[in-house]
Amino acid sequence: MAVHLVRHARPLVEPGRPPHTWGLDPAGFDEVWALRESGRLPRRAAWLSSPEPKAVGTAQLLTDGEVAVLDGLREHVRESTQWLEDFPAVVRRAFAAPDESAHPGWEPLAACRERVVRAVDAVLADHDGDEVVLVGHGTAWTLVAAHLRGEAPDLDRWEGLGMPDVIRVDDPRRGPQAR
Repeated sequence: MAVHLVRHARPLVEPGRPPHTWGLDPAGFDEVWALRESGRLPRRAAWLSSPEPKAVGTAQLLTDGEVAVLDGLREHVRESTQWLEDFPAVVRRAFAAPDESAHPGWEPLAACRERVVRAVDAVLADHDGDEVVLVGHGTAWTLVAAHLRGEAPDLDRWEGLGMPDVIRVDDPRRGPQAR
């Protein structure tokens, strides 16, 4: 069993709108097709997606199968529409102080971690032994991968994630979270 955490494809950035409302940038579709054909994703799997348009759109391009939408897979909530010149530094600040809001309009990272870990643990319990593909977001997947592996979040890996990209966690129930 493996969990494939797929980060969404490149979004169409719309200044003045919160990032959770953005759809996909058609200029990035070639990268999605390349991932689809790469062999990095299983042919048979349960597919679930964050409800955000860029995640749902990515999932629909990656598979011809059914994709369930699960609200708990949402990204770290960032209601601010302010463009941040040093976005990675603000995200790193969120990881350094997860119980605080790293920027006005951002939920504390601990709330995101609680939501996505609970959702992923429930998915794994429902799909015991099955391959699972979850399509969502870089910050949320960094938290989930750390949880499933029993390690600290890998912020260098987060910063290096492409759009789209995959974090694979093999046999996630063998770690400290095993039931």
